[in-house]
Amino acid sequence: MLLVFFEQLEAFLSAESIAALGKITLRAALAALLGFLPAVLLGRFWIRCLKRRFREPNKSASPTLNELHADKDKTPTMGGLVVLVGLISATLLLADLTNRYVQVAIFIAIGFGTIGAIDDLTKLTRAKNGISARGKFWLQVAIATIAALLLYQHKLQSPDGPVCNLLIVDHGLHLGFWFVPLAVLAIVGTSNAVNLTDGLDGLAGGCLIFAIGAMTPVVYACGHAGLADYLGLHGVTGVGELAVFGGAMIGGVLGFLWFNCHPAEVFMGDTGSLPLGGLLAVLAVASGLELLLIIVGGVFVLETVSVIMQVGWFKLTRKRIFRCAPIHHHFQFAGHSETKIVVRFWIAAALCAAAGLALLKVNIHDSAPGGQQPIHVASEIDGTTIH
Repeated sequence: MLLVFFEQLEAFLSAESIAALGKITLRAALAALLGFLPAVLLGRFWIRCLKRRFREPNKSASPTLNELHADKDKTPTMGGLVVLVGLISATLLLADLTNRYVQVAIFIAIGFGTIGAIDDLTKLTRAKNGISARGKFWLQVAIATIAALLLYQHKLQSPDGPVCNLLIVDHGLHLGFWFVPLAVLAIVGTSNAVNLTDGLDGLAGGCLIFAIGAMTPVVYACGHAGLADYLGLHGVTGVGELAVFGGAMIGGVLGFLWFNCHPAEVFMGDTGSLPLGGLLAVLAVASGLELLLIIVGGVFVLETVSVIMQVGWFKLTRKRIFRCAPIHHHFQFAGHSETKIVVRFWIAAALCAAAGLALLKVNIHDSAPGGQQPIHVASEIDGTTIH
C-alpha cells in the first residue's frame, strides 16, 4: 500500500529523495522495523491474553525431560501469532502485492499458521498431543503443493523456467516440472525442521535470525540483474521483492525473542514455527537457492537428522544413539545448561550462515581484469544502467 503511495508521490514531486523510498533495500529495512515494533509493543498485552487460556502443559513421553522442563509448565504458547501479525502487516504496507512471490509467501504464512494454530489449540483444549502427525503432514503437503504450482506456473513465463543455482559452478540446473516436488519437499521439510528445533527458550528464533539474515540479501541479489551476474547466480525477475518479506520476518522474530529468551515468557508454538520454517524455504525455492538453504539452515538439518537417526536406529536395534532427540535435548540430558546449549547452537547457526555466503564468493565474476573499467549494474527500479 505504501509502495503505491511512494510511486504517486514520486510522480507528483519528481524528487530523487522520494524515489529512494521505493527502493527494495529501504523498504526491507522499514519492514524489519515494522515487523519488530508490534511484537515488542504488544508483547506484554498479548502474553497476558494468552495466559488466560493458552498455557502449554508440560507433557512429553520422557519423564526426565518433563523434570528438566518442570519450570516451563503452563507457560503461554501460540506466541507465533504476534510474529505473523507483524510480518504480514509490514508486508501489506511495504511490499508490491502484485508480485507473485510475495503473494505465495503470504499464502504460506496464513496456511501454515492456520495449521499450527489448529495443532496448538488441539493440544490445549483436548487430552491429545495435537492433531495427528499424518493429518498435519498432509495438510502441509496440500498447501505447499498449491504454492509450488503457483511458483512453477509463474517461472514458466521466463525463458529458462525454474532453475536451481549450483553455487560453486557457473551454471544452474534446469528443473522443469521437478521443481514442484522439490519445492514441496523443501517447504514441508524446513517447516517441520524448525518445529523440531523449537524445544528450548530462544533456540529456534535465534537460529532463524541467522538463516533468514543470510538468505534475504542473496534473494535480493537474485532479483538484481547486475548482482546476480556478479555472484554467478541465475537471476529471477521480480524475486528481489521477497527481500521486503525477509526483512519483515527478521523484525518479527527479533521482537518475539525479546520475550522468548531464557526464561521464556511465551512460547512460539506450532503457530509460529511451522509458517516461519515454510517461509524460509519459500525464500530459497522462489530464487533457486535450494542448495544454499541446506547450508545456512544447517542447525535445522542437524536437528532433523538426529531424530531420523534416533528413530531408525531404535527400530532396528531397540537401542538409542542419543540420550534424547532432537539433539538439543541430548545435551540437556548430559547436564549442560539450557542457556549454554542455546548460545552454542546460535554460534553454529551463525557459522552455517557464514559458510553459505562464503560459497557465493567462490563463483564471483570480475567485471574487468585489474579493475580498469567500472562495473555496470542494472537498477532495481527502472532498469537503467548506473556506474
